[in-house]
Amino acid sequence: MLLDLSEEHKEHLAFLPQVDSSVVAEFGRIAVEFLRRGSNPKIYDGAARKLNVSRDTVQHGVEGLTYLLTESSKLMISELDFQDSIFVLGFSEELKKLLLQLYLDNRKEIRTILSELAPDFPSYHSLEWRLDVQLASRSLRQQIKPSVTIKLHLNQNGDRNTQVLQTDPATLLHLVQQLEQALEEMKTNHCRRVMRNIK
Repeated sequence: MLLDLSEEHKEHLAFLPQVDSSVVAEFGRIAVEFLRRGSNPKIYDGAARKLNVSRDTVQHGVEGLTYLLTESSKLMISELDFQDSIFVLGFSEELKKLLLQLYLDNRKEIRTILSELAPDFPSYHSLEWRLDVQLASRSLRQQIKPSVTIKLHLNQNGDRNTQVLQTDPATLLHLVQQLEQALEEMKTNHCRRVMRNIK
C-alpha cells in the first residue's frame, strides 16, 4: 500500500534535500518528540537560526516528516512500499535510505504513541429493555401507542455508566436495519483490507 501525499506535504518535504543528512536525522528526532510532547516553538527557532531559514520552513519540514512517519506507521507499510511512496519526491538515494532507516527505527514507538493518543470510547457491557404500550387515555379510548425503553450499560476507563433511551418501534427497526447493513459492509473485501492495515 502506497502513501498518497498531497501537494502541500510534498512542498513541506521539499526542504529536506537542501540540508545535510545529520539535520534530517535531527528533524526525525524532533518529529518523534513532537508526537510525544507536542510542538515546541523554541526548537524551531533554534534550528531556523542555525540553518539561516525561516521558522515556518523548519516547522513545515518537521510537520511534513511527522506526517510521513505517522501515516506510514499507522498503515504499517512495508520497506518497499515506503521507498516507493517517497520515490515520487525525487530525493537522493542517501536521503531515501536515511528516511527508510528513520521509519524502521521509530515505527513501533510511533504506533505505541498513537495508540496512547487514541480516545478511549465506551464499550458495551449489558442491555435491558422494556416495551410499553398505551392502549387508551381519558380523551382517546382506542389508541395504540407503543414505545421501547432501552437501558444501556457501558464500560469506560473501568467505570460503568448507564444511558436510558426511548424510541418508537419503527425508529428502532430502522436503527437495527442500519446496523445490520453496516455489519454486512464490514464483511466486504475493501473493509477487511482497511481493518488489516489499521491493526
